[in-house]
Amino acid sequence: MEDDQMKKRYEFVPGDEITIAPGRTIKRIRSLVAIAALGLSPGDCGGYIESETNLSQVGNAWVYGNAQVYGNALVSGDARVYGDAQVYGNAWVSGNALVSGEGLIFWASKVGSENGTLTVYACKDGSLEVTRGCFLGSVSKFLEASAAKHDKRTRREYELLIEVAKSRIEAAIVAAQSAQGGEAKKRRKHE
Repeated sequence: MEDDQMKKRYEFVPGDEITIAPGRTIKRIRSLVAIAALGLSPGDCGGYIESETNLSQVGNAWVYGNAQVYGNALVSGDARVYGDAQVYGNAWVSGNALVSGEGLIFWASKVGSENGTLTVYACKDGSLEVTRGCFLGSVSKFLEASAAKHDKRTRREYELLIEVAKSRIEAAIVAAQSAQGGEAKKRRKHE
């Protein structure tokens, strides 16, 4: 038991819970160890997750602030979820993904030849990344892999879903930038 505790990077904060639906509760996390890459110290609080299956105990993945991760969703690798973002369903956020606020992640379930979940999200550098099954990579690499593997109908469905994802994510980025600009104007006005 001692070894298991030593490997854990976070714990749940007792009493800091939110009921998001009948029978579904998310709990705030707290860092147990320093995570230099994230600037976290032991005792720093994070966001909310439903269970330990939502946030990997390895790597530099983290959920911040009021962000929420629940259901079958998983945050892993060096991914970060913060602000008021909600990641749920079967979404996988991994690699160098950065999910903030609403709309920087898109997923569709029951798609493709295996009826799986396609997840598209904005990375820290502004590029889009795709996960589907074991695939993790750029939009162009995903579409190349799909063209090599799938029939015409399945390829077209993925192309259309990617277009919708791009449109939704780009709109969310523009809205977030506009909101940030408005906040900056308010701060300057009060200075």
